[in-house]
Amino acid sequence: MAELPRPRYRPRRLRRTAAIRALVRETSVDTDRLVQPLFIREDPRMESAIPSMPGIFRLTMDEAASEAEQLAELGVPAVILFGLPAEKDSLGQGAYDENGVVQQAVRAVKRAAPDVIVMTDVCLCEYTDHGHCGVIRDGRIDNDGSLELLAKTAVSQARAGADLVAPSAMMDGQVGAIRAALDRAGFEETAILAYAAKHASAFYGPFRDAADSVPRFGDRRTYQKDPANLRESLREIALDLEEGADIVMVKPALAYLDVIRAARERFDAPLAAYSVSGEYSLIKAAAERGWVDERSVVEETITAIRRAGADLILTYYAKDFARWRRERRA
Repeated sequence: MAELPRPRYRPRRLRRTAAIRALVRETSVDTDRLVQPLFIREDPRMESAIPSMPGIFRLTMDEAASEAEQLAELGVPAVILFGLPAEKDSLGQGAYDENGVVQQAVRAVKRAAPDVIVMTDVCLCEYTDHGHCGVIRDGRIDNDGSLELLAKTAVSQARAGADLVAPSAMMDGQVGAIRAALDRAGFEETAILAYAAKHASAFYGPFRDAADSVPRFGDRRTYQKDPANLRESLREIALDLEEGADIVMVKPALAYLDVIRAARERFDAPLAAYSVSGEYSLIKAAAERGWVDERSVVEETITAIRRAGADLILTYYAKDFARWRRERRA
């Protein structure tokens, strides 16, 4: 039998040991690229556990401050705060209350961990009794009527000490309205992280349980964008950059890696991706059943988001990821 030709090139040479693989690795994820979302409860009697998100909790002010200190010690540089008010109303007044739950939490976190970057979600859905991200007029979401309230929310959060405000309501013109309001109020240096390509996704379910923000009627498809439309995502990102966004975001992450890649190729601005609650819960549920290795799957998915082009990643696994990395180095 004739001898088979030997391969001229052997890619396996660079896979032979862990050290060699690390030496030639094309994509790496550092903890300083991660942002940990935190849920803050105004009412200390509110249930802290979130059944659909094991390991994630609704925190009191003091717990949030302590959590920020722990994250900083682990090398996670940033948090994004979501408020769970004690009371809700049709106009979401708790969102822009100067002593609202997020405003209080910003001050508490900044006192405990001054160097932690504090981002704040700018939306009304957690504060409205109807669960929508804007105000209701004649049974419809009033886009322009919502802009003033979103701008008031951003200014109140900046006044409390937020480093970045993150409008997520998907109202047309929200970035421009917020940028103008911040500048008028003297917060020219407060940055905007825009949820530019936020899709009407089924992956948000656990978050809505955590925040009690399920819409009481209809859905959010008239303002969150159609998951099928890639070109529309790029238009939304371009509009937000024109209106003054400093960072733009694609949300969710894993089902939209193609959007992240297309945005990275089209725009030079810093690009964020949000690995949302449903992504977290799917991994957690499979890991609890022994179907997947949690650490390996988290490492792989976060690397995929980074490889697609995201500069920073909002993930409920930020703390765990940082802790696992530290344990590996120890």
